[in-house]
Amino acid sequence: MSDEFKESIERLIGPMRGYALALTRSRSDADDLVQEALLRAWRFRVSYKPGTNLKAWLFQILRNVHYTETRRRRTTVQDVDGRFAAELTEDGYQHWRLEYFEILQAIQQLTPQLQEAILLIFAGDFSYEDIAAILDCPVGTAKSRVFRARRKLAEMIVDPTYSS
Repeated sequence: MSDEFKESIERLIGPMRGYALALTRSRSDADDLVQEALLRAWRFRVSYKPGTNLKAWLFQILRNVHYTETRRRRTTVQDVDGRFAAELTEDGYQHWRLEYFEILQAIQQLTPQLQEAILLIFAGDFSYEDIAAILDCPVGTAKSRVFRARRKLAEMIVDPTYSS
């Protein structure tokens, strides 16, 4: 199981990194998040049931690690590397980068449930069944969340003055 398990995990590192980047909006934090999720997955590999959805299992671990870290950091703000201070300035970006930040900003205005669903579609390229497994909800609920998130994003991007 170890060699096949290891190879399967290695193929999923890219999508995990994309999802982690969408969650953290920081490359270094995303890398740390993926590394921690991979360590936990490897440590608890005996709990993985062969034949089940490895991708959903890994993304659920990643999501749980993210929420655990977010709860820990809530009470303290450290700016050792100057990342927060750097966010106070704005460099000249290309047009596509501005649009990217506009979409990220719009996603942040969604409810947490809609954010998770749309990020799993965008970054993880999951099926509705996979999303339902990760979010621990019925498939219909996952479909509804993705639909509502897409609709709200479209409204916010077309009409930037939109607020719900």
